[in-house]
Amino acid sequence: MSDGLFRLRGIRAGYGATTVLRGVDLTVPPRSVVALLGANGAGKTTLLRAASGVIGLSAGRRTFDGEDLTTATPHQLARRGICHVPEGRGVFGSLTVRENIRLQATKGSESEAFDRAVSAFPRLGERMNQLARTMSGGEQQMLALARAYIQRPRVVLLDEVSMGLAPRIVDEIFEFLRRLAAEGASLLIVEQYVQRALEVADAVYLLNKGQVSFAGEPSELDGEDLFTSYVGGSVGSADRVSA
Repeated sequence: MSDGLFRLRGIRAGYGATTVLRGVDLTVPPRSVVALLGANGAGKTTLLRAASGVIGLSAGRRTFDGEDLTTATPHQLARRGICHVPEGRGVFGSLTVRENIRLQATKGSESEAFDRAVSAFPRLGERMNQLARTMSGGEQQMLALARAYIQRPRVVLLDEVSMGLAPRIVDEIFEFLRRLAAEGASLLIVEQYVQRALEVADAVYLLNKGQVSFAGEPSELDGEDLFTSYVGGSVGSADRVSA
């Protein structure tokens, strides 16, 4: 794979005495889409949390644009352009759509933030004064993504952003992800719709029991590799692919 904008090397992390990630290496190149796939419990969400600083690292390094950010806090990582959209609806339900967007805008740029959010998801323009918790799941996800979009991030970590959404809304979400990538952001996507993720990905990693079992281009991934990753065991071709 090409040189990385965002790199994780030898990452070990977990919760309390439980280790979930065991020596994970992963690279997100500039202006690229990387899909992170694997069965439930493989450690995908934990990896995104470790990448964004939500949980600490027990071993390994995190670098961004050549800078060592291993000990950086989530706030410090966000200021450098690393945006994490977690699983679930990452919005403030007791605030209106307008207030959710305003929170992400810098002083004096509120008007630009509103325009940018509505350009991404026009439906939000009709909901500006509505409480976020009263919107549909799809609309809340649009708001969560729009809040990330107005920050103009360089790397976006996306955890199951299509979960529980109707197919029509999923289409809109993936169209937005293509737009985000086309504007120069790098994406690391955890996604339940495997084929949809592979269609937009430049690179793919398979995670199996907290370890990378495959790293390469989508065209290098065969059905057996993917099946093995989801049912457990080791991928036979893993030793020929570098992480």
